[in-house]
Amino acid sequence: MKRVAVLGGGPAGASAAERLAEGGLRTILFDEKLAWEKPCGGGLTYKAYNRYPYLIDNSIPKRVVTCTRLAAPGAAEANVELPKPLVIYSRYDLNGMLLARAARAGAELEQARVTALRRVAHGWEITAGRGKLNVDFCIVATGARNSLRGVGAQLTAEDTMLALGYYLPQEQEHVDIQFLPGLEGYIWIFPRNGHLSAGICGKGEPARKLRARLELFLRERGIAWSEDSFFSHILPSLAQPAWRRNRLSGDGWLAVGDAGGLVDPVTGEGLYYAIRSGDLAGQVLLSDAHPPEHKPQAYRALVDRDFALNLEAGAAMARRLFLGRFLWAGAPQRMLQLMRRSPKLREVVQDLIAGTQGYLGLKRRLLRSLDGGVLEATLGLLLSRFVPKESA
Repeated sequence: MKRVAVLGGGPAGASAAERLAEGGLRTILFDEKLAWEKPCGGGLTYKAYNRYPYLIDNSIPKRVVTCTRLAAPGAAEANVELPKPLVIYSRYDLNGMLLARAARAGAELEQARVTALRRVAHGWEITAGRGKLNVDFCIVATGARNSLRGVGAQLTAEDTMLALGYYLPQEQEHVDIQFLPGLEGYIWIFPRNGHLSAGICGKGEPARKLRARLELFLRERGIAWSEDSFFSHILPSLAQPAWRRNRLSGDGWLAVGDAGGLVDPVTGEGLYYAIRSGDLAGQVLLSDAHPPEHKPQAYRALVDRDFALNLEAGAAMARRLFLGRFLWAGAPQRMLQLMRRSPKLREVVQDLIAGTQGYLGLKRRLLRSLDGGVLEATLGLLLSRFVPKESA
């Protein structure tokens, strides 16, 4: 293998290109825009910057957030301090940093849109801009709106969520998360450099209804917005059955980030999985352990082992956590009420936000921490209803 094309220049594509170029493969990254802004993105968990310290050890402007406020109808707010903070960038700045790292490693950056991809005898023929190029292998990093047929995840309506919102010319120090009745999703307000991002993400509802929910929330809090600052886009949010049939790789190609459906189905967080999958794809292509025809299977196995099985477990519980009912109230309401009274549960939520607590081990950890009191018994019953059983 001598030449690899990376189709897309977001965090997933840039991370794959950096890894491949560092390993000595000629790497050409194609993207129509290269660095661009994405209004609701840019938040990195502790899990991300702990594994990749360059994500925090840099001079790029960023917000370090140490508190999240969770709220649900019928429950008082629960403040969650974040000893392992969230780090929030402008996506333009974050993308620019990752692309610069790829270029320094030796990747060639081409500002051009890939319009066609054709399998040929010894690789691929790529049509980009006004020219054609032959390569040995492709990394598909085109995002959720992938227009290239035959490669990347096949996302159905049931496997996506819609995110939309507004820029707000205001400041605050904390993150707000608001759960809503009947919505598999939530409203957020994120502090960013010089403004706030206020939005809503959800499954199973049209954009107009989600937008109406968000605008009612903002109006009730006296928050003004401008139509000029509106944004919307689609996020992968695979239902549990879709994880096993997800088209993550194939003959001569590997999909990374949103193009592979690699997004947390509970939180909608995708940056870590974009960067991590790009890194893993680069590792597989550079490895001599598998011949080229076996690399798609090797990549899928590595992604499953590293994080996809955990996300599949999250998909099994997502709908119940958002829409389930317990003791005559919604599950989010009861969970917040328990959080306000249980330091142990707040610690678990802190670790979920930091990314250091996975879904696979969630029930076991919580049950191990209970000491038999009334609160703990209630929490144990709640867990039995909403968190999937785990294998021993």
